[in-house]
Formats: sequence, C-alpha cells, structure tokens
Amino acid sequence: MTQINYDDMSDQELKRYYFSNREDKLALQAYLDRLSKRERKIIATADDPDFETKIKAAIQEKMQMKSKS
Repeated sequence: MTQINYDDMSDQELKRYYFSNREDKLALQAYLDRLSKRERKIIATADDPDFETKIKAAIQEKMQMKSKS
C-alpha cells in the first residue's frame, strides 16, 4: 500500500480525499488537526448589542473574499 502524504495536500484536496476514502481514519485525523490549529476570530458575543450587525458584516466580508478568489 502506498503511503499518503497528507501534508502535501491542500485543505480542499485533503477534504476531497477523505470523502472519497472514508475508511482512511488517518486522513480524517489530519484534516481535524489542521482545523484545530487554525486561529479563530471571535466576531461577537451573544450579549453584544451589535450582534446582528457584526454577523452580517462578517458574512458579507466572507462572501466578498470568496468572489475575489
């Protein structure tokens, strides 16, 4: 069996690989490890008076970034 190098795969490639090879638990673990290492930006807290405005702005920003790529 060929050794798969998950580090050489992009996030998207690794995700696609796992969905095509669901029995490969190492691929799932590699993907989850990547996700857990990412920095998470807190947009707003539940009791923030501007919660809805901040969430909408974050969604809009994400959509703009997606359309540019």
